[in-house]
Amino acid sequence: MRSHAIALLIAISATPSAFAIELPKEGSYDYTACWTGVNNTIAFSKGNTASGYELTGSILSNPPGGMFDKNSFRCVGMNASLDGKFTGGAVCESVDVDGDKRLSKFSLASDGSLTRETVAGTGKYEGMTVTGTVHPLGPFPVVKDGTVQDCNHQTGTYKLK
Repeated sequence: MRSHAIALLIAISATPSAFAIELPKEGSYDYTACWTGVNNTIAFSKGNTASGYELTGSILSNPPGGMFDKNSFRCVGMNASLDGKFTGGAVCESVDVDGDKRLSKFSLASDGSLTRETVAGTGKYEGMTVTGTVHPLGPFPVVKDGTVQDCNHQTGTYKLK
């Protein structure tokens, strides 16, 4: 459940390019997002657990200077495993070096699939749509109880208004 939650969180995070140049109206992105945060868990029984979390992180695009490069993000979310069925969701806010922001909603289905929806954007991201895939790179070891650290690799396409 932890890797699903983290994948959800990171997929959530991302705001386009950190440069004050005009962005192409549509294109592709390829980046790695890494984050750390706090995790508050209810371990009711083997088949019934839940956790709430808050994460902060950053993004580096491949190649450097691409869409979403050097953006920062924060996410809040909740995941649960109830009688072996997974569910969860998160909302993430991302910001670029110009101060433009994007708000995204992530939903985790019981089959482990992740749905991403761009809810709102400011500045150059107003009206932006994003589609893509998320590939978890962790999990990484827990350095302190109650915390999480992880990264994911995301690729996809975007369209600006």
